[in-house]
Amino acid sequence: MNRKSKAAYMISAVAERYEIHPQTLRLYEREGLLAPSRSEGNTRLYTDDDLERLEVILKLTRELGVNLAGVEIILNMREKMEAMQRQVEGFVRTLNQELRERAAQRPAESNQSLVPVIQINAMTTREAKRSTESKRRVK
Repeated sequence: MNRKSKAAYMISAVAERYEIHPQTLRLYEREGLLAPSRSEGNTRLYTDDDLERLEVILKLTRELGVNLAGVEIILNMREKMEAMQRQVEGFVRTLNQELRERAAQRPAESNQSLVPVIQINAMTTREAKRSTESKRRVK
């Protein structure tokens, strides 16, 4: 497992690490882009998750030229996509579990489930051949 550390970084350390001014971090917080926790003395404390989010913000603003309103929209869309991905994964897990349970209850039926489809296709093919042969005889 890749566990993240529980470390928290002060604003000065984060500003130095990412070569940005502490005021920029405060601006990101005011704009709702970052939400660092606070110590008992009200000092901002940034977690590894906060730093990952900051890296996305900086990539969008520095490399792609996205303004802060655009960054907010992109971050919100990412969060929604991640939530939808979790929902889909949950649905697939539930579906697979249901399929396993049904297969365990009726193993003989599940092994023959394609037979009727194959028989129908064979019948349709035979009917088509007969129809073609009939048309040839009429000519």
